[in-house]
Amino acid sequence: MQVGPARADTAEHAPAKRMRRAERRDQILAAATRAFARSGFVGTGLDDIAAEAGVSRAILYRHFDTKHDLYRDVLGRVCDRLATAVGEGPGGFTEGAIDSLIAAAAADPDGFRLLFHHVRREPEFRDFADTFEAGMTKAAHRQIAVLVSDPSWAQWASQLAPVIAIESIIAWLDVGKPDPEHVSHGIRQAIHGIVTAAQHA
Repeated sequence: MQVGPARADTAEHAPAKRMRRAERRDQILAAATRAFARSGFVGTGLDDIAAEAGVSRAILYRHFDTKHDLYRDVLGRVCDRLATAVGEGPGGFTEGAIDSLIAAAAADPDGFRLLFHHVRREPEFRDFADTFEAGMTKAAHRQIAVLVSDPSWAQWASQLAPVIAIESIIAWLDVGKPDPEHVSHGIRQAIHGIVTAAQHA
């Protein structure tokens, strides 16, 4: 009796291992972050996200009911990661916090740009960026109020410091992330200048 040739391609034809639900969700969120960062909420369709993630629209709908829900979850994920990186302790807007913010932006440049570039121009979702910046402002104020006696000028400096940091980091990302020590030093120098101006106002 002749025995047929062995199937050498058994492994090749084996069904691919299915991702766990949490892993698939994280994959979709990461892909959606990249897609949304390119074109914002309005300019990005579910087909764009599905293609970026390498899944079907049916799989997207297993995890998210609407594009709106997906976008809010993407933004929440970005904010959580930044908050974890920067920390929310009593130390305030320290040099260490600035370095951590730079490191977090370098690790997820699409998320950073999405939160502080696109979302600022999207009224329905701007609360994500506003809430994060408000936390940075509060942290900055804990330190600056000690150095600047006039409450109005202390508040002015506290509001401006996070804006300087964020805009500097976005510019740094846009030019290809050169030496992070350089941008960190520049941000510290700029904030020092703001505090000095407030002290002598």
